[in-house]
Amino acid sequence: MSISDIDAVPNGHSEAPEFYQNVVVMRHGDRFDNFERSWTATASRPWDPPLYKDGLVRAFDTGRTFLDLLGFPFHRVFVSPFLRCVQTAAQVIEALTDGADSNPSSPKVSIEYGLCEMLTNEAIRPNVEPKDRNWDFDIPQLEAILPVGTVDHSIERVYKEMLPWEGSAAVTHRRYVQLFHTLADKYPTENLLLVTHGEAVGVAVSTFMEDVLVYGVEYCAFVQLQRPVFRRGDSYVFGKFEVKLRNDGKDGIKHMPKPEKE
Repeated sequence: MSISDIDAVPNGHSEAPEFYQNVVVMRHGDRFDNFERSWTATASRPWDPPLYKDGLVRAFDTGRTFLDLLGFPFHRVFVSPFLRCVQTAAQVIEALTDGADSNPSSPKVSIEYGLCEMLTNEAIRPNVEPKDRNWDFDIPQLEAILPVGTVDHSIERVYKEMLPWEGSAAVTHRRYVQLFHTLADKYPTENLLLVTHGEAVGVAVSTFMEDVLVYGVEYCAFVQLQRPVFRRGDSYVFGKFEVKLRNDGKDGIKHMPKPEKE
């Protein structure tokens, strides 16, 4: 029986899980065009800004925070193809591995189109959107930014190519939630880090935490999703994801109780 054929086990099930799987969803660091407003006027790819210098530092520091705070290793890192996300992932991995090249314990990294920015004019500013909507991501060039020996060329991407224009946040939200489950189910014995965009972090919180409205996600903010995993012969069955926010209130995710419908 395949993993996708199995119904999730309700949390609170009396059977002890084999282990817990963790999926951390993280926003990229500070984007350059929010600090150098004139940059887009001359940039060849104005829709794809790099990190600002503070963003590089923040991403590295967040990697250190993972080491200090989480208490579990990442086995795989999946990254949006936008430059700011790839640069963020590179800094996080440097922090996690102390900059050691080809460290056997380094997480394996893959660029995943499905983690890309929300493809609407709410997220992609109309004045910088590529007119033909050809995003022109050079995957080998992006992979070269990542630490040596970390890119996993053997995996099959969930989305084989860049997505079409979505036009609405609702479409994006469904895409993110489906991808969270797809990646977690595909690697059920591994902890995953998803380096993506603020909208995805907000969706992770509001989807798996009841009656919560997210209204802001800071640079490099992250949320930990955790679920119990049970073995059934050669397959696995899962409990539901639960949101684990930081106890110190420094998670950078602004949220409030969802207003009651009148």
